[in-house]
Amino acid sequence: MNIRKLADQWKYPSILLFGIGISNIGAWVYFLALNLIVFNMTGSPLAVAVLYIIKPLATLFTNLWGGSVIDRINKKLLMVTLDIIQGTLITCLAFFTNTLWIIYLLVFVINMASSLYGPTSVSYITRLIPTEQRKRFNSLRSLLDSGAFILGPAITGVLFMIGTPIYAIFINAIAFYFSALVTLFMPNVEKHRVSKSSNQRLSLSLLKQDWKEVLQFSRQFLYVMTVYFLFIAFIVMQTAIDSLEVAFSKEVISLSDGEYGFLVSIAGAGILVGSLMNVLFTKNSRFLYSLG
Repeated sequence: MNIRKLADQWKYPSILLFGIGISNIGAWVYFLALNLIVFNMTGSPLAVAVLYIIKPLATLFTNLWGGSVIDRINKKLLMVTLDIIQGTLITCLAFFTNTLWIIYLLVFVINMASSLYGPTSVSYITRLIPTEQRKRFNSLRSLLDSGAFILGPAITGVLFMIGTPIYAIFINAIAFYFSALVTLFMPNVEKHRVSKSSNQRLSLSLLKQDWKEVLQFSRQFLYVMTVYFLFIAFIVMQTAIDSLEVAFSKEVISLSDGEYGFLVSIAGAGILVGSLMNVLFTKNSRFLYSLG
């Protein structure tokens, strides 16, 4: 395969990966900064744990109707809109760091937008990336996610040393705006796609119809749903441990804000190495299978 053909194949996937990487780094900066802001404000591990509780609650609330909305709206336009909404709300968050209930309310809405963005991006990626490129694309995306787990806390630690967590909040808002800008340069995969559902108005009866289809799918593919349920249960237990991380680091081992960011960056090194190995061996998976 010549270089020009390879460049044409990976032009839009590369732009998309670049936007995802910037957004993921910003998300980690925001995540750590918000934990420290709430803990420094209240001194309560419970107040920090509430931040972790808000996310699944927002996801649960959004998933009741989110799929119906995503199916009936242009995916590219929705991704850009959600990025702008998250960037705007996070900017507002920086001005209300002294009022806990406003922080919780903004975090709830931000996580609602994030819950919509996830399945929207998956649907868009599935239509954009050809089947033969998806293994490599998913491996690179996993590598970017792990890289964000390293760079995000590292950048946060630097920001904490030279300024305040508020700086980190603004950095995250800028990252979302940048992600929206990058998405604007992506192709409209639904431009010539005619969908029957796109002309249907969202209503309670339509939601009930969609829920029936989901239940029918769940009964038909019980094994898939069981694996999915176990995965979600694992994520919930992992989140319960993460909610105590800040309190333990600050109170028990007396780490500074910068040291805490550095500690989290070390924890991501193993994930980064694993993702890198995945990228290297994905293309040669058939060869490795034959050796086995």
